[in-house]
Amino acid sequence: MEEVAFFAGAIGALGGAIAVIALRNPFYSVLALVVHLVALAGLFLLLHAEFIAAAQVVVYAGAVMVLYVFVAAYVGGVEEPIWEPIAGQRFLAPLLAAALFIELSIAILGTGLKAIGGDGPTIPLGFGSPASIGELMLERFLIAFEAASLLLLIAAVGAVVLAGRKHQEPPIVVEEQPPSKSPSREEVARIGS
Repeated sequence: MEEVAFFAGAIGALGGAIAVIALRNPFYSVLALVVHLVALAGLFLLLHAEFIAAAQVVVYAGAVMVLYVFVAAYVGGVEEPIWEPIAGQRFLAPLLAAALFIELSIAILGTGLKAIGGDGPTIPLGFGSPASIGELMLERFLIAFEAASLLLLIAAVGAVVLAGRKHQEPPIVVEEQPPSKSPSREEVARIGS
């Protein structure tokens, strides 16, 4: 049963991650990211890290995704340029992606196959508990934790500032026309006759 849950979580995580970059609509991309994060929470449950799984769902799939939805709604759809910003990127990007895939495959297969016959790591008694997570976040990884939160804040503020610049319209300038002179009686009489 554990194997079925692992493969279901892995397929959900990979499918959600691929959908994030494949979908063009930002709202659908955010929903695909929610699917990805919930699948990761399921994988954390398989590792007996219940607190991290709950935090994954509440913090990332909940609060951060709401922030992303608001930013995507505020910024709106962005039109893609007709011309290529980098010459030849349509041919270079798939080659670099294939090279990265091959490199990661070699690294994963080279190190992951050695652990197949083993029992895996031994999990200490308090692993994944709120006390051990809090101790790690507030002692050992405090600077990284605060840097990540500051980075999220800067990204959200930057998106709002960029969207504000985009939605500002230039002020409407009304040119004053010189006062028109009213026709004289002779002009009116000449036009009428």
